[in-house]
Amino acid sequence: MPRSICLSDLPSLVGTELGISDWIRVDQTMIDQFADATHDHQFIHVDPERAKAETPFGGTIAHGFLSLSLLSAMNYNCTPKIREQQMGINYGFGKIRFIAPVKSGARVRGRFVLESARFRGSGKVMLTYTVSVEIEGERKPALTAEWLTISQFDPKDRPKELDQTTGSRAASAKKAKT
Repeated sequence: MPRSICLSDLPSLVGTELGISDWIRVDQTMIDQFADATHDHQFIHVDPERAKAETPFGGTIAHGFLSLSLLSAMNYNCTPKIREQQMGINYGFGKIRFIAPVKSGARVRGRFVLESARFRGSGKVMLTYTVSVEIEGERKPALTAEWLTISQFDPKDRPKELDQTTGSRAASAKKAKT
């Protein structure tokens, strides 16, 4: 995958894995700092001795939202940049499932598949990714999610040949059947 793409490339990339990020170690310091930032000091996250004695995890685990919050860094690390983009905005999630715990000291990485690229108005494109956060050495991912982002660009850079509905996996499937 190239390090950068044009807006006009997006429809052809729908259904494609855009990248797999580098591994990120989730250590106790990171977990403690996240607990401080979110005021979530549940013992399963911040008390290694008690977590070892009272949970099936063998020690502390990361907050699910900590694993989720790493998506931005993972995405920046591995997906191609849109040359015309002026700004990226986190729009939200269609679905999130926390599947397996991330134990303190584990390494995680993100896997990103572009599910749709829908131009909205003259200066925005909404990108929908299917994302999984994998845990090194584990069969199950930490989480899976449908993540929506918006890339904003100068309206003069909008590809003229693309309409509002171009670029979804469903639209691609309909075109393939005709």
